[in-house]
Formats: sequence, structure tokens, C-alpha cells
Amino acid sequence: MFDSIGWGEIVVLGLAALFIFGPDRLPGLAKDAATGLKKARAAITGVRTQLHDSLGDDFDHLRDLDIRQYHPKTFIRQQLLEDEAPPVRRGSGSGTAAAAATAGAAGLVRGADVARSRDRATPPPFDADAT
Repeated sequence: MFDSIGWGEIVVLGLAALFIFGPDRLPGLAKDAATGLKKARAAITGVRTQLHDSLGDDFDHLRDLDIRQYHPKTFIRQQLLEDEAPPVRRGSGSGTAAAAATAGAAGLVRGADVARSRDRATPPPFDADAT
């Protein structure tokens, strides 16, 4: 829980609390803080148990959920750029115009054949009100 706080900082906080509250009130305050922390942990455990009971197996799926993917910037970026067709390689020799015409006549369309034209120098559309 205190991964970023070292022992030196804990000692400084303890001394500051000792000077602020005094040696008479400090043990009572520490006891009250420990009691409050235990109650908070019990409440959180109770909520977790209720969620697990009501959601069942879906609760385990929620633990693995990455909430960062629903950040508005990330979500819009995925929606704008995700369905982009892969770049078409020219002069590779693997495909010919006759093969593309045959595939088009047969009703087969590949993602590389339907390339969307977009100027790479200009950024994709951005709506400042949406983010």
C-alpha cells in the first residue's frame, strides 16, 4: 500500500502527528484510525462479495477489463484509425491486374484492393467537443 513512501517519510509523519496532536491524544487517534480502517476494509469486502454473488462468473471478467480503452481519446482514435485498410504494396509481383479483374468479376473483394485515399500529411479529423 505504501510502495512510494519510505521509512524516512513515515517517521517524519509520525513526528509531525506527535507535535500536532500531542502525546496524550495521539494513542487514541491511532486507535480510532485503525478502527475506521478495519470498518472500511470490511465494507469493501462486503461490496465485493455482493458483486460476486450478483454477477457470478462475469465478475471475474470485470477484473481483467482494461478501463483505459474506454478513455475518450483512445476510443475515438480506435474508431477513426482501426478500420483502415493495410497499405498496398506496389511492384511486389505477387498480384497482377488480370488477377484483380478476375477476383472482381467473381465478386471477391480484398481489403487491400479497396484502399481508401487519405492524405497522410494531414491529421485525421478531430472534434475538440467530443473529447
